[in-house]
Amino acid sequence: MMTTFARTDTSILGHWWWTVDRWTLAALTALIGIGALLTLAASPAVAERIGLQPFHFVYRQFAFLPLALAVVISVSLLSPRAVRRLAVIVFLVSLTLLALTLIAGPEIKGARRWLVVAGLSVQPSEFVKPAFAVVAAWMFAAQRMDDSFPGNTIAGVLLILVTGLLILQPDLGMAAVVPTVWFGQFFLAGLPLPWVALLALLGLCGLVAAYFAFGHVASRIDNFLDPSVGDSYQVTTALKAFNKGGLFGRGPGEGTVKEILPDAHSDFIFAVAGEEFGLFLCLLLVALFALVVLRGLTRVLQQNDLFVLLAASGLLAQFGLQGLINMASTLRLIPTKGMTLPFISYGGSSLLGLALAMGMVLALTRRRVGAGGLL
Repeated sequence: MMTTFARTDTSILGHWWWTVDRWTLAALTALIGIGALLTLAASPAVAERIGLQPFHFVYRQFAFLPLALAVVISVSLLSPRAVRRLAVIVFLVSLTLLALTLIAGPEIKGARRWLVVAGLSVQPSEFVKPAFAVVAAWMFAAQRMDDSFPGNTIAGVLLILVTGLLILQPDLGMAAVVPTVWFGQFFLAGLPLPWVALLALLGLCGLVAAYFAFGHVASRIDNFLDPSVGDSYQVTTALKAFNKGGLFGRGPGEGTVKEILPDAHSDFIFAVAGEEFGLFLCLLLVALFALVVLRGLTRVLQQNDLFVLLAASGLLAQFGLQGLINMASTLRLIPTKGMTLPFISYGGSSLLGLALAMGMVLALTRRRVGAGGLL
């Protein structure tokens, strides 16, 4: 594939090929491929257990894979200016849909996070998350370039709006990730140290308030601190799967955890990877996530555009943090949280939202002569 395009090729795809980070592109392709493999391994047993056709989840997930790849490639062709414009459009549309979930969304497991569109469940928060990171980066960068522009204030108001809607659903995991990434971007943009301490204190107060205000949060934290309290079936079962898998795994299709673990195809798919393919595949997944994040940060540090630095850093932080939370909760290193493993877990909205985010990262980290100004 390295010789597909000559260096003298001046076409759009030729120029893209020699400016995009091909290592990151290869790592993302590998993650998508492993995700497809694990979907085949985990989802048929789950589908049969709940009375669906064995390949119900496989067909649905595979239908989104070509679209996700198309999103990654097409978005990665954009300039930073076009990425900003796309992020604004996606943010406004998905924020509206996020508000609609509170009114018209079906209640599933006590939460309203989805909208049913043409028979498909859409989770707007998966698209709000990357779009907001880019919009917030734009606001922070705009104020740094012009002190009279209230970019920090606008970013703060938008943060309150997005976080408030997420809490009302409730989706507290996402409501914690979004402010964490926003805080990191604000810090990189030059947040004064007193504000760092204040915002960190507010975040801590928010976590304490969530513990006392939401029963399921208190239950998960209490169960993490004392496994004998509450229901720890999924985590305990997942840990047994890792023990059974050992170094090399029991072999494709030979695992049993997917037959008894309710979320084996989604939130706990990492346990299926550990049982059937062993420690080495788990370490490979960790390495691929680390490669994407570290390569992206290395590339973005070569840019001289503050917006590009803030936007790409925020998107990479989201990607790495989501993967870390999923794997750590499956291994019982942190309290459990229903968050997908990027490009691995089942979920069309998650897959497309991540494709949008990584397409933006590839676009922002492309080599270019001179960085574009603000919109």
